[in-house]
Amino acid sequence: MSAHGGNRAIIAALSANLGIALTKFLAFLLTGASSMLAEAVHSVADSGNQALLLLGGRRARREADERHPFGYGRERYIYAFIVSIVLFSVGGLFALYEAWHKWEHPEPIDSWQWVPIAVLLAAMAMEGYSFRTAIHESNAVRGGESWVSFVRNAKSPELPVVLLEDFGALIGLLLALFGVSLTLVTDDGRWDAAGTAGIGLLLVSIAVVLAVETKSLLLGESATRRDVDAIRAAIVGPGVPSVIHLRTLHLGPEELLVAAKIEVDATESAAEIAAAIDGAEARIRAAVPIAQVIYLEPDLRRAVRPGP
Repeated sequence: MSAHGGNRAIIAALSANLGIALTKFLAFLLTGASSMLAEAVHSVADSGNQALLLLGGRRARREADERHPFGYGRERYIYAFIVSIVLFSVGGLFALYEAWHKWEHPEPIDSWQWVPIAVLLAAMAMEGYSFRTAIHESNAVRGGESWVSFVRNAKSPELPVVLLEDFGALIGLLLALFGVSLTLVTDDGRWDAAGTAGIGLLLVSIAVVLAVETKSLLLGESATRRDVDAIRAAIVGPGVPSVIHLRTLHLGPEELLVAAKIEVDATESAAEIAAAIDGAEARIRAAVPIAQVIYLEPDLRRAVRPGP
């Protein structure tokens, strides 16, 4: 997956969230609605998260050096994991605290009653544009995968993060609209608190999903089954009758480590084996271009001894 599409989705989301955050803070100052404050903090957290994703992508492009010979590709995973922590703490926990505070001390919305409704509708339009951009960029790379499978299996963290954030933002806006509308109708501020609590629970849930998925990437995931099969098929060729065993590891979203023990003929010379290995490496890179670091160990396939 190219980082270009992910960056376009991040920039669209960042632009939308900065504008949304300002309007939500203004609505909170005018009305005192807790759901407006929770949504404003949510948008600020999202904006910070998107800035972190852009920073992670920039730092991941640094060249490999002596201390980090495999490069810095995993920095994108680290920053995506930080995003999940920010979303959980700044967004989710703050919203839950604000909901508890407003439930204990409910306040009706007495002034500028039309403002939160107008702000929420405008925010939905901006978030919808951001979400549409994320969907468009994701469709270009997800193929026939379902959305759940795409979020779980994507090696580039940016698009799944933006997708989940935008989806959560739209649901959160609906919850805020629900709480504010019922508060205006009933003059009971606890509806506003209930909407805020729903936003908090939603953000915590999304943060947990992101943390679980990015933790798996940080631990080190293998190539997709399709790429593993393509690599295995590409290795076999002149001088390489079969693959004894194969291991793959993502060093970053667009960089794959391939390590394999390959079968060679015992009668071949060292020069012939070296030529066979060079040929196998070339075939691997042609079949799976992200396979940039390749280690092939020649060995003899030994016959399995019969049991007693």
